[in-house]
Parts: sequence; structure tokens; C-alpha cells
Amino acid sequence: MTLTYVVNKGIYINLTNRCSNSCEFCIRQYGPTVYGSENLWLEREPTAEEVLADLEKYKLEDYEEIVFCGYGEPTECIDTLIEIAKAIKAKSNIQIRINTNGHGNLINGKDITPMFRGVVDIISVSLNTANAEDYVRICHPEFGEEAYSALIEFAKLSVPNAKKVVLSVVESTLPDEDIAKCDALAKSIGATLRVRPFE
Repeated sequence: MTLTYVVNKGIYINLTNRCSNSCEFCIRQYGPTVYGSENLWLEREPTAEEVLADLEKYKLEDYEEIVFCGYGEPTECIDTLIEIAKAIKAKSNIQIRINTNGHGNLINGKDITPMFRGVVDIISVSLNTANAEDYVRICHPEFGEEAYSALIEFAKLSVPNAKKVVLSVVESTLPDEDIAKCDALAKSIGATLRVRPFE
């Protein structure tokens, strides 16, 4: 069972295969591995202790960041995520990032963003589209159109609780005018926009 894997100078943590989206461009639609990893489909969700034990095989000083990003939405396991992040921060200054669809507050039925303060450095939220209608059509969220406004609110609430908040879109899936709208939206809530390549 693959709990961690390496991409460039980052250690990635694979907490869950659950996700409230089913995005048409999601990399997990194309196979069980990514960037040379082992199979990322989990037999079960790991405990914090299991993930921390797996991290012992790395020298953290050799890496630039730890990223909660596997084959699922990491905030589905928010308590486990925060327990792991706190344990890492207790012994290292390595940067911690979460790659999320921004549904964490909907998933958990509460505002989870204060939990990030002091333990998560960067929150990267997949915005994906410039409006709710396109978001539903492309990402197929289980929360319906509510998901789009909720992810924007999640990102906005994350701004005071993390060092940096990033909204991301996939380069080849949006026209330039929509990317411009997404950039304006990111700036309006105190975040930045990242246009990531389709991989």
C-alpha cells in the first residue's frame, strides 16, 4: 500500500481514495500510478501513525516540501492530516502544502481552515473553471453547484490561516478570457492563481 511517494523535491502523502469530485481531466482516470509511484489505490485509509512511520525512510532535509496529495481529497481525512502535519512541524521546518478541491468545509460540515494555522503553509485549491455551471459540467461534484461557491469561500477563509493560498486551473481546459477571470477572482480573495499544465 503506497502511503508516500516522491515528485521532484517533494514527498507526497496519499491519505485516501475518497473524493467529492470526479473531474474529467483527473490524472487518476488514466491509471493507478503517477510520476513513477507505486499503485496509489489504497486497500484502506492509513492511520497517522502508519504515515509517520513511512516518512521515517526519508531524510526530510533532502526535500523542499511535503504535500498532502494522492489519489483522493486529503480533507476527507482532516483529523489524520492535521495530526501528521503537527508531528512533522514538531521536528522539521519543511514546508507543508495541501492540494485540495476546496470542499473541505462541505465534507466535514464545519469550517476546518483554522486547523491549518501554524501547521500547513500552502493551501492549493483546484478552481478549475471560471463559473459554477462549467465546474459542475467538468468536475461532477457530489455537492452540485453549491460546490463552486463553497470552494471559493474555503479559499478565502484559508487566507488568514496559511502563509499562502493558491487557486489553480488546468491550462488546456480553459480559454484565455476564463483564465483572466480566475486570476481576478484569486486576487479578490487574497490568493494567487497558478495555471498548471495538463499532465
